[in-house]
Amino acid sequence: MTTSHTSPFWQANPLPQVSVQQVSAASLNTRLAQDIAQRLRAAIAARGVAVLSVSGGKSPIALFEALRVQALDWAQVRVTLVDERCVAQTHPDSNAWLVRTHLLQDAAKEAQFIDMTADSPTPSCTAAMQAQAADAALVAAGDCDVLVLGMGTDGHTASLFPDAPNLSEALDMHNTHACVSIELAHPPANAPYARITQTLPQILRARHIVLPLAGADKHHTLALAWQTPSQRYPISYVLHQTQTPVALWLTP
Repeated sequence: MTTSHTSPFWQANPLPQVSVQQVSAASLNTRLAQDIAQRLRAAIAARGVAVLSVSGGKSPIALFEALRVQALDWAQVRVTLVDERCVAQTHPDSNAWLVRTHLLQDAAKEAQFIDMTADSPTPSCTAAMQAQAADAALVAAGDCDVLVLGMGTDGHTASLFPDAPNLSEALDMHNTHACVSIELAHPPANAPYARITQTLPQILRARHIVLPLAGADKHHTLALAWQTPSQRYPISYVLHQTQTPVALWLTP
């Protein structure tokens, strides 16, 4: 990993909207869940409702299970998705299924879940049609108070993949859509599905973004993305912006 001799790369070259928390793997999910819950409580106190947007995949499962037992008025929390695979809502690779199984349990079962594909015209509709329905659902949910991102070792975040032919559209800060369908030139072998994703401008409408990252491979990718905005590492556009605070939670 690229570092300074005297300090980590994020201290040697700070980015204005990015803060870094270094925590142990054992404490990450509990501490991050407590932080998110406190921000949701503050949102409810200020506006009567809180909006939490989460990513899918396997990485956030432990965080979801720590978050779902946090004490807050879950009935006033709206939960949305950052992205979704275009599969049936009951499919085990569906992000909606992941959220229902691992987050919307215990105290969090009272939350309102806004499924990105629930209002799709038909089960067999195209990804573009699903994106259009999700766009309306995300706008109706309101601006997000806490948005939880992930990052792959290739630098993708949400479903903003570096090899997507329409990545420029999804990253365009003048794009007025909350959600678009994303085309993948080389879909991951373990999840070879069409996808829909929040656009970069929609992601940056959040009041606070958290990005937990673990492992040397991801830290190396982060160091590369830290250098300059580049479509080679889509996460770099979240890091190199001055609109929304981003909290990195880093574990070894």
